[in-house]
Amino acid sequence: MDTATLASVISSSSPAPAGSHALNAVRTTGIYCRDGCSGRPLARNVTRYASAVAAEAAGYRPCLLCRPDRLPPATATGAHEVVARALLLISEGALDDETEATLAGRLGVTARHLRRLFQEHVGATPAFVARSRRAHFARRLLDETDLRIADIAGASGFASVRQMNRVMQSVFRFTPAELRARRRDRDRLVADGGIRLRIPYQGPLDFERLLAYLAARAIPGVESVEVGVYRRTTSTHGEPGVIEVAAGADAQHLEAVAHLPALSTLIDDVARIRRLFGLDSPGAEATALATDPLLGETVREHPGIRVPGAWDPFETAVRIVLGQQVSVAAATTLVGRLVEEVGQPVEGLRPMGLSHLFPSAMQIAGASLERLGSIGIPASRARALREFALAYADERVRLDAATPLEEQARALEALPGIGPWTAQMIALRATGHRDAFAAGDIGLRRNAARLAGQPGTLPTADLERLAEAWRPHRALAAIHLWMAA
Repeated sequence: MDTATLASVISSSSPAPAGSHALNAVRTTGIYCRDGCSGRPLARNVTRYASAVAAEAAGYRPCLLCRPDRLPPATATGAHEVVARALLLISEGALDDETEATLAGRLGVTARHLRRLFQEHVGATPAFVARSRRAHFARRLLDETDLRIADIAGASGFASVRQMNRVMQSVFRFTPAELRARRRDRDRLVADGGIRLRIPYQGPLDFERLLAYLAARAIPGVESVEVGVYRRTTSTHGEPGVIEVAAGADAQHLEAVAHLPALSTLIDDVARIRRLFGLDSPGAEATALATDPLLGETVREHPGIRVPGAWDPFETAVRIVLGQQVSVAAATTLVGRLVEEVGQPVEGLRPMGLSHLFPSAMQIAGASLERLGSIGIPASRARALREFALAYADERVRLDAATPLEEQARALEALPGIGPWTAQMIALRATGHRDAFAAGDIGLRRNAARLAGQPGTLPTADLERLAEAWRPHRALAAIHLWMAA
């Protein structure tokens, strides 16, 4: 950005466009700001950074007026593939309990190469990104809750209050106690039981359509959707809790209420909410599809559609395995029976439509074929389900962003009873691969034919050829096709 353009951006009172994470770091003050901040530094004193973490790595602290630290985390739009996958893993807590070297090994590169890629594409090391994640989450808890500082340290992934104090002073130049004293009344949320949090996002979000999609696929006893609220059971060190998510008062946040037996998983639970509702979907995906001859009109009419992800990848994958060759409603019935048969009952939640924790991979793998078959599936499907659970439990199949799409699909298709449709659906929903596409899906083929003005269903090969134009955003294209009915 040239000096004249930068001066125009700085002097404007308009906020940055939705999806923009660029920030202005002022060399004379050592702070970084959003576009539209009431501060008006001289353009010659400003350095533009692509994200908060890059500005912080360069030694800048967030402005206390415009609060750029309250923006949602930057996504890896256009970044190197390895960096994009690493950022997703870090956002889900990959560096909470492992080293950069371990993360690099999962991604198939050396630690040195990973750090070099991060410096080039992010402006900070992976460890610094993870540290920033914890610090910004702690700042949000200081603002929005009345939790004790010691509890906030644990909930944010810090090993101790002393460590949190050191990091917070480095990032914000204030201690946690000083930051809490400075919080604004409008930032504080009061929960009638539980911990209430705002989950920020940028760009349009069609929450009602996403909620309808999730409602049709809600796992009985584990998930429920009622009156605009998504609820589900969750497990913290084996103890049950409940998460509730609803639309926020504005078009920039969802509101979540967490009822948890302990706070140590709270930062990861928020990451799961972001993944489930696709809050970190790059806005560039919809922009790229908006001019497509087949999909463009529906994408322009519904710009807020995101790719819904998974609260737990294994849970969603099990539902997909049970959904082979049956309707969505039939799959819901089957997975509900599985939960009742193998899952852990939870008392006192039936008024919320909840009753169980979803069974673990070991619980399903340890069930007999007769017991699995009792839910109403043939022996071949029961065997496929158990073999999948075993493969997941012993890590022959990994459901995370570290595994490239093609490699993950091959590993899944090597298991009995899992074909291309199942592998692509798991990649799309459970692991968030943005180019996953189940071309053989009858719903996709039917709706593609209708949009193309053809009767019946489009042949799989024809849909595969059409979908080439949608790379690398075929997952979002699939969601638009499914919702175009």
